[in-house]
Amino acid sequence: MKVIPAIDLLDGKVVRLHKGDYEKATIYNDDPLSEAKKFKEAGFNHIHIVDLNGAKEGRFVNLKYIKEIISELDLSVQTGGGIRSYGDAKMLIEQQVSNIICSSMAVKSPEKWLKVLEDYGDRAILGMDLKDGKVAYGGWLETLDKSLNDFLQPMIDLGLSTVLCTDISKDGTLEGPNMQLYQQLSEQFPALNFIASGGVSGAKDLQALSNQRQYGVVVGRAYYEGNITLDEMLQYHTQT
Repeated sequence: MKVIPAIDLLDGKVVRLHKGDYEKATIYNDDPLSEAKKFKEAGFNHIHIVDLNGAKEGRFVNLKYIKEIISELDLSVQTGGGIRSYGDAKMLIEQQVSNIICSSMAVKSPEKWLKVLEDYGDRAILGMDLKDGKVAYGGWLETLDKSLNDFLQPMIDLGLSTVLCTDISKDGTLEGPNMQLYQQLSEQFPALNFIASGGVSGAKDLQALSNQRQYGVVVGRAYYEGNITLDEMLQYHTQT
């Protein structure tokens, strides 16, 4: 299983939101590069970065910090937030981002997202944020009135391989992942690799996800709050 440390950027600072609420942001570090360096020194070579400004405003406010992390630390970075068009996706790929994560574009401009999938293949990850069982988008402020199967099947047909799935009700809560949800998704869509995101509270959750043979998991607040160490995260991590 891939264990992927997370950095959420808001106004150039490392933060975590509670259930996606921008008014409930906890600042953990004023220096994103120093935070990423901890992951690099621990032995991780791939991290997850979200531009929270971008997710809300549709512009890449924190791109300079992401570029600095890639160039200074030689880390592989998957990133999302603010990707609204094919041009946005292309630009990020050209900035040496290893994987782009698109959510709102897949909902609002599916034809553009499908073109991204066609051209960038495995480098394109679908960010599927779920709120009460429905796909949420636009900074988690809106939901899509469509079944998961109808939403995902056209992407699967075009070769979608990886989905980063966040249960918003669990994000930033330390209540534990929605294990039933990830098990159900894996069974319903066996062709997809799911990266679990939201709610990880400690090592026991990584053990549970590993037992389910999940493809990957993003770890954020549990690490920042000291509920899990980098060494513990590495115990469940398969390096690539």
